[in-house]
Amino acid sequence: MINTLLIIDPQNDFCDPKGSLYVPGADGDCMRLSLMLSRLDAQFNSIHVTMDTHHLFHIAHPIFWVDRQGKHPDPFTVITSEMVSSGEYAPSVSQYRNYAVEYVHTLDRTGKYNLCVWPPHCLIGSWGHEIYGPLSDMLRKWEGNVPGRVVDYTYKGSNVRTEHYSAIRAEVTDASDPGSRTNFALIERLKTADNIVIAGEALSHCVANTIRDLLTCIPAEKLIVLTDVSSNVPGFDQYGETFLREVENIGVRLMTSDEFLC
Repeated sequence: MINTLLIIDPQNDFCDPKGSLYVPGADGDCMRLSLMLSRLDAQFNSIHVTMDTHHLFHIAHPIFWVDRQGKHPDPFTVITSEMVSSGEYAPSVSQYRNYAVEYVHTLDRTGKYNLCVWPPHCLIGSWGHEIYGPLSDMLRKWEGNVPGRVVDYTYKGSNVRTEHYSAIRAEVTDASDPGSRTNFALIERLKTADNIVIAGEALSHCVANTIRDLLTCIPAEKLIVLTDVSSNVPGFDQYGETFLREVENIGVRLMTSDEFLC
């Protein structure tokens, strides 16, 4: 039986209480995940870790937008297509004006999320971009226990023109950027496993969208969501709860980190 572990965005900005977009409970999630990895070290044939990776200037950060008074929006402001079309919000750089209108309209058509302005997070080269310390230590221990074992890291989100919740594809594909399209290489690496065990942050956004995209090309019965090692962004709890019901109904297995291979 081949087991692989997929950890979504276990980074300081999400998992440390000092992080700019701390997800309450994520530090505890990482500790439970570390304990499971210690208990089941030899049972995981491979580990894949995704990392949110942003520039400060990004379509989902305040600096990208201004209101009619030239003020940047506060974090957690939701910007709809109507707001952009009416001029309530506009890009701070004029070259993006036409693109921004099309972008928010495209988000509206997908029906998943409106554009949410997040606090700047997981900035390239910053402390917030790093893997949460205790889990990072455990990942290095897993690599060191068997020479030749290597954690597979996937970076996402460096395209300033689109959100990239899912590790598989961006929310809106950018024709000029192959990195925004479907990551078939990661999919193929995951498909070799019998059990794809999934954890990370946040359940309401990056975990949910990664799994939804995986389900388009991997059978549901291969996927296991560890429910005690993923938490929701505050205010978006309903998204996470709806997602769990949705995937359980189509055959994805839900269990805790203690229950897996107990």
